[in-house]
Amino acid sequence: MKDCGVLPLRHVIDYEPLLSALPDGANAAQFLRDELPFRWRDLYVSSVAHPTNLVRFQFRTFEYICDFYSELEATGEVPYDQRVADRVVAVIGISARAEEKRDANRSRGWVGPTEEFLGTERDKGHFMAHCIGGGLDVNVFSQERRLNRGWSPQGKIYRQMENYCYQQPGTLCFSHPVYEDGSNVPRWLEFGLLKTDHTLWVELFDN
Repeated sequence: MKDCGVLPLRHVIDYEPLLSALPDGANAAQFLRDELPFRWRDLYVSSVAHPTNLVRFQFRTFEYICDFYSELEATGEVPYDQRVADRVVAVIGISARAEEKRDANRSRGWVGPTEEFLGTERDKGHFMAHCIGGGLDVNVFSQERRLNRGWSPQGKIYRQMENYCYQQPGTLCFSHPVYEDGSNVPRWLEFGLLKTDHTLWVELFDN
């Protein structure tokens, strides 16, 4: 994993030993799909100061883990707080070719015209690229433009990883955003995949 700035220890998962704990005869991809959501959950809950409302749901071949804080506000369990947003905690699943053409209008409807709302240095990125089966809506986030488009050195690695998942349908992959505040804009983004030789490729990116 590359070093991208100072990632606080409370956000760190040591992925290397995970597969060494794999039971004999177990499927590596399924083991990680079972194990990682709980690791991300515990890490997230311990790193935020506000109450959480974690929800897991499946969309196509990916499982999304989200913190829907606004539901707690709506039911009166917590006071309204504009500093805390609903956000994705992690996404994990199996890469697959897109089932339908990308609907640009739906993506645009997320926050309106990109540069008007996000500025000239950010894009509407996708936790899981559309070409490997990722959807829109909850899958969309504010991403640093050079990273998203593969323009920077980090962006080139990010694109290599997405291309690996595209060229190898059925690859286990995950996206784990790391937040520095209560917004839904990640400060860092972990992207990982399980290669055909059963080694984990995990990178940390500035966002």
